[in-house]
Amino acid sequence: MDLAPLLEVAKRAARIGGDLVREADHRTPAEAKGAGDYVTAADYASERAIAEVLSAANPSISVVGEESGGEGGSRYWLVDPLDGTTNFLHGFPVIGVSIALIERGRPVIGVVHAPFQEETYYAVRGNGATLATRSGTAPLRVSSRPPERAIVATGFPFRKKSLLPRHLEAVRLCLERFEDLRRPGAASLDLAWVATGIFEGFFELNLSPWDVAAGALLVEEAGGVVSDWDGGPGYLSGDILAGSPVVHAQLAKIARRAGA
Repeated sequence: MDLAPLLEVAKRAARIGGDLVREADHRTPAEAKGAGDYVTAADYASERAIAEVLSAANPSISVVGEESGGEGGSRYWLVDPLDGTTNFLHGFPVIGVSIALIERGRPVIGVVHAPFQEETYYAVRGNGATLATRSGTAPLRVSSRPPERAIVATGFPFRKKSLLPRHLEAVRLCLERFEDLRRPGAASLDLAWVATGIFEGFFELNLSPWDVAAGALLVEEAGGVVSDWDGGPGYLSGDILAGSPVVHAQLAKIARRAGA
């Protein structure tokens, strides 16, 4: 199947969902799915609109969304309609809309849209990664800064506190190895910013597949490396290390030491 038309559909769907998020009132009541894990009317509205666009374009490809679920298979769309709901509720405009096409267990199309920045990051496996803004498009490339000058992003495993000791040990080791850390609160954008060279790396435990699928492809297509915490290809489990080749190598060493 030619992926170019599907990429255009995914970009359009992400922008439509992003428009709904940007126009929504962040003071809306929220439903708690768990400790620190929320869903709002904006999440639901964005996911419905995205699913409608994707399904209308190709009904044979199922849609799996964070809020409504769905059936996977050999090929399916994986959607996070509002990545960073806690940010949204606090009026902090670091929020992503993430859409990935999964084929045989790995992403082949990835789109991350930042509605408040009006930026869209996208990639097709084997064809590189691109940033689209109002002023045009530009290819993405991971940073070439050495580890000692690297800024690495992370997030905390708030859904599973038993992982905190391992994560905090990784944080300690990263602060020793890299220049500094950041915690923006939206994994899809963390990964997009690794792909564009704003950050040199990203690590987190216990995310969901829709958090990382599109962003991971962006990193890979921008010349970076993505793995799980064991160094394998299973990052859709949500245990993810991503970065430029030299920074990813350091993150893999840190993850092993933190696990020990």
